[in-house]
Amino acid sequence: MTKSDNRHADAHREVETKLDADPNLVLPELAGLPGVARVEDGSVEELEAVYYDASDLRLIRAGLTLRRRTGGSDAGWHLKLPEKGARVEVHRPLGRSRTVPAPLLALAKSRLRGTPIAPVAKITTHRRQSRLLGADDHVLAVVADDEVTAETMGEEVTVSTWRELEVELAEGDETLLDAAVAALRDAGARPAATGSKLARALNGRLQGLPGSARTGKAAERRKTRREGSAGDVAMAHLQAQFEALAAQDPRVRLDQEDAVHQMRVATRRLRSALVTFRSLLDREVTEPLRGELKWLADLLGAARDAEVMHARLLSEVDDQPGDLVVGPVREQVDAELSASYRTAHAAVVRALNGPRYAQLLQALDGLVTTPPLSRRAARPARPELRKRIRREHQRVERLAAEARSVQDHREDHDTRLHEVRKSAKRARYAGESVKPVFGKDAKRFATAMESIQEALGDHQDTVVLRQLLRDLAAKAHASGDDGFTYGRLHALAEARAEQDEADFEAAWLALEATASRWPA
Repeated sequence: MTKSDNRHADAHREVETKLDADPNLVLPELAGLPGVARVEDGSVEELEAVYYDASDLRLIRAGLTLRRRTGGSDAGWHLKLPEKGARVEVHRPLGRSRTVPAPLLALAKSRLRGTPIAPVAKITTHRRQSRLLGADDHVLAVVADDEVTAETMGEEVTVSTWRELEVELAEGDETLLDAAVAALRDAGARPAATGSKLARALNGRLQGLPGSARTGKAAERRKTRREGSAGDVAMAHLQAQFEALAAQDPRVRLDQEDAVHQMRVATRRLRSALVTFRSLLDREVTEPLRGELKWLADLLGAARDAEVMHARLLSEVDDQPGDLVVGPVREQVDAELSASYRTAHAAVVRALNGPRYAQLLQALDGLVTTPPLSRRAARPARPELRKRIRREHQRVERLAAEARSVQDHREDHDTRLHEVRKSAKRARYAGESVKPVFGKDAKRFATAMESIQEALGDHQDTVVLRQLLRDLAAKAHASGDDGFTYGRLHALAEARAEQDEADFEAAWLALEATASRWPA
């Protein structure tokens, strides 16, 4: 599916490594690195970057940096977002105003949640750059040699200076990055004390942030969840899912790969947890939240369903023998479902920019910062949470029995199987949430529920797919095109639905074996 710009033209994935260097270090010869034909030396830049954040540095705590840079080839406003093994950098023009551009503020909305921001540091850099060029003169990587002066801003002002080397990939690969870093280290450079200039500048204010004494704190959190109260476990899980939702927010806005899916999962996990742990929390607080999370999940679901159906149906068409694809089937599928995704994604972004979502973020923030715990939440975790999981299991059993009782009524049977799937997913999430307490028992239970969820998820996909194929066939007929291929795909979907039900029954036997030991 064609995504909506990332995919923005002004966003790119940044892959770099930073090193500390003594003032007298001499840069090594870099022309012999893998794929490097020659090195172009000499460009010198004077850069000034002013960094913006809330007074509690919440953006930096979450791995985001927002700055206004002058000088150099990339002058402008930059927002850097964490991404697996790298960072995504979004640019906006410098302009005349020092007001942060609204599009960048929107990308930080899930973190700021209405909190005002102001300059927190100014970093001035004298930079000498070496460009590593390939045989075709394409830039493979850039090595920057920086002399840095950093000044914190606000109530307490500090000034510090240091030398830093940075290797950033352009068109080169990880092999070149590793080789360049190795060469610099052989010359005397060493791993950077911090991950960024900003982190180093603000070092005195960053104690206790992620990455600071992380291992010890993580171990302490695990011990608290294992030995603490039921409320401790519930709130640790809710906090983690709120963090996941906030992390996916900017990725959804930028239409990055799998972002809609992951934000939908975080939203559903939050909603499921509010049900699983409902006796541990004040329902006057949690019930309205459940409704708002459903609203958000439904919006995300429309985009995700279009995305899934688009990929699946194109794959189905491509798998057919050529002589059985009659008419412009692939083109029609691609056009129809691409448009559906774009429309649904635009609706998601409008919602993320609206007041209802802002209020939801504030409510979730209040939930995790000031937990509305009931008296029951103070009970020991193991016996109390086992009861919660047992109830989730019993609900799945009841719904499965109801689905089997109406097997002769296809539409009702399909609807009830879908309810089993949703219940199994909630039970799976519940099992995963108590793994810090019950370990392998909870993991086995969650895995068994996931198998049921997946089998019935595939089954539900065939239900949606069959309706979609009927609609596409009707449109093809109205346009004078042949609907043969849509009918063939519909028949194949029906056959897969039968196999999915068989897979469900097999997964059910595995669940019964698992649940006979735990949480029974």
